[in-house]
Amino acid sequence: TEQLDAIPKRFELLQTKLQKLTQLGLKVEVRNNRMLIQLPGDVLFDSGKESLKDEGKKILLQIGEIVRGDADLSKRQFQVAGYTDSKPLAGGPFKDNWGLSAMRARSVLVLLTTPQDKGGAGLPPSNWSAAGFGDTGPVASNDTDEGRNKNRRVELVVQPDVEEMLNLKSLAK
Repeated sequence: TEQLDAIPKRFELLQTKLQKLTQLGLKVEVRNNRMLIQLPGDVLFDSGKESLKDEGKKILLQIGEIVRGDADLSKRQFQVAGYTDSKPLAGGPFKDNWGLSAMRARSVLVLLTTPQDKGGAGLPPSNWSAAGFGDTGPVASNDTDEGRNKNRRVELVVQPDVEEMLNLKSLAK
């Protein structure tokens, strides 16, 4: 039980470390039992595009610096998750919102895992993955411009380690 008692403390510590990112104007939250960092899509990308804007690159490099500079965070597994609003994408190279969200997640992943001497954040590629969720995970209504804007986002999801998953299951009983 000593190990189980230590897990909430580790979770709180992780949350505290990630709070540094709120100083960059990012939202750190727990949703669906996962801790994540939410990046607004309009800061990262122009509408319908997958290439990162300069402002987006700057924020991602700052995130990389924080993660790289922390012994615990730098060893964690992360998934870059791309999301869109529900407006259908009219053809183009991505074909649909799934394609756009996946390629945006990939663009973020590539910058974060590119070595620093090549202009990236220098995070270990083996700790990172990317996924596109299209419009399947709205955080706001798609009926308003404001809601659609919130739904167009990329999230860096901290993957729980096995100990944490076991503990979270025991807490859910």
